[in-house]
Amino acid sequence: MTKYRESKAPISTTTYDKNKVEGETKNIYEALSIIAKRSMQINLDIKKELHEKLEEFATHNDSLEEIFENKEQIEVSKFYESLPKPHALAVEEWLQNRVYHRKTEE
Repeated sequence: MTKYRESKAPISTTTYDKNKVEGETKNIYEALSIIAKRSMQINLDIKKELHEKLEEFATHNDSLEEIFENKEQIEVSKFYESLPKPHALAVEEWLQNRVYHRKTEE
């Protein structure tokens, strides 16, 4: 998770230069397709890590009477909520040429 924590991706909406987003593909739709696929990969990574961390706090008890707040669990959840969104992380990686892509027909 450290790579996502150290990201400089924006938290809010940002406008990007179309020519930079197109990059080496020279096709905005192809570039957006690659970014979307990378965004889904990042989302799965973050979700998997969050579930692993929250599983540490899980109590496997069917009784509703013993539900209580766990401060560590709340802190973990707040940390993940404060991360940039997966699409912002994917766009940042794309603009920094850190996304490997290839055409399958070649």
